[in-house]
Amino acid sequence: MSLTSQSNAEPATQGHANVQWGGRFAGGPSQIMQAINASISFDKVMWKQDIEGSLAHAAMLAHVGIISAGDEAAIRQGLADIGQEIESGSFVFSEALEDIHMNIEARLSERVGEAGKRLHTARSRNDQVATDFRLWVRDAIDGLDRQVASLMRALARRAEEHAADPMPGFTHLQTAQPVTFGHHLMAYVEMLARDRGRLADTRRRLNECPLGSAALAGTSFPIDRRMTAGLLHFDRPTANSLDAVSDRDFALEFLSALSIMAMHLSRMAEEIVIWCSSPFSFIRLSDAFTTGSSIMPQKRNPDAAELVRAKTGRMTGSLVGLLTVMKGLPLAYAKDMQEDKEPVFAATDAAALCLAACDGMVRDMTANTQQMRALAGSGYSTATDIADWLVRVLKLPFRTAHHVTGKLVARAEEKNIGLAELSIEDMRAEEPGITEDIYSVLSVDASIASRTSEGGTAPDNVRAQARRWLHALSAEAPAAPEPVAESRP
Repeated sequence: MSLTSQSNAEPATQGHANVQWGGRFAGGPSQIMQAINASISFDKVMWKQDIEGSLAHAAMLAHVGIISAGDEAAIRQGLADIGQEIESGSFVFSEALEDIHMNIEARLSERVGEAGKRLHTARSRNDQVATDFRLWVRDAIDGLDRQVASLMRALARRAEEHAADPMPGFTHLQTAQPVTFGHHLMAYVEMLARDRGRLADTRRRLNECPLGSAALAGTSFPIDRRMTAGLLHFDRPTANSLDAVSDRDFALEFLSALSIMAMHLSRMAEEIVIWCSSPFSFIRLSDAFTTGSSIMPQKRNPDAAELVRAKTGRMTGSLVGLLTVMKGLPLAYAKDMQEDKEPVFAATDAAALCLAACDGMVRDMTANTQQMRALAGSGYSTATDIADWLVRVLKLPFRTAHHVTGKLVARAEEKNIGLAELSIEDMRAEEPGITEDIYSVLSVDASIASRTSEGGTAPDNVRAQARRWLHALSAEAPAAPEPVAESRP
């Protein structure tokens, strides 16, 4: 039966209040209220983190004498059994119990009786959900970090393989100067390294434990928050109970880091799309990462790359959505904050899939080095090398050399020939001091080899940078891609 066919006032369970709420409410919620209020459909992905947090809380309660050792043992066994139920698929999630926290707590009370009812002493759902969410984001960061490292390894290996293979370097998507394919790939290694840094910074800042902040003001029970934080591998407890339960800047920072990383992946995907196109034909992807056309049998479409490019919108949208949710909320907790999780879960799934797709495409692609080389010298791409030669050998001011080079390019365009095909007489007509030596800098290979400045495209530079990254990443395991663990029951 649809919600729209129900009266707003019609209770879903007439006369039966949610038992977890206590005695304040005599009647149950309307069906519409239950539907808008429940989050179990999406927050059940945090079941492992909820059990982990509850185990730490119970251990602390027993340590300080708030519950008995027997109760703590019963709670521990009950939560372990519930975890097995969820993993096996036999656990029944109830929308009437709203969320993962109350679903697990209600089931615990069914299994272990009074001991289960004591678990919630000295905590609130406010600090419980804040703790679970931080744990989930922390786990997600660790999984995504492994994926980013795997993609960096794949790129660095391909860069080392193609350290000396020329391709056109572009500005404004116009041929600018020759670079190597390896140098181009290493640019993404550097971008992804910064993405890892942003994720690591996010992890470091979120690694404080809200548990024990209770609803908003702390608790009168003699709890040991440092013990709980330690058991959950947080660096410390949060310092202010209001802040702990009411802020989601860690989720926003995580989404921001994902959005920037997604932008980098999207740029890589865009280039893969361009490189696969017939006019470029720089690379080829196998059937594993392409699709065909329903009408044009010759087509090989780089759909994996196109979808990586598209999914960036999901991640950016998740960031903007959560910023909008949070921007007007007074302290402390408000139910609006239930809308914090779906965008984070969705963005994490999208990021994991995009990283896996990019990793796969980089490992899969075959470079057409002959085509790259053929186009590397197009568009008078070695013109800058002439200007540099005029400065270095004839000691001309760079602006003068730039002007002379422009004249030479114009002559070559007029004759419809390359710069290397200009005669020495044509050269000297613009600058009498030019000698035959100038031809030594006009080849693509000579241009690339000359770019030996730190960070430049010279093949030895590229090999050294690729090997440096491979060495740095070799200490990190695992070497194969490891996506974020799927925790959906």
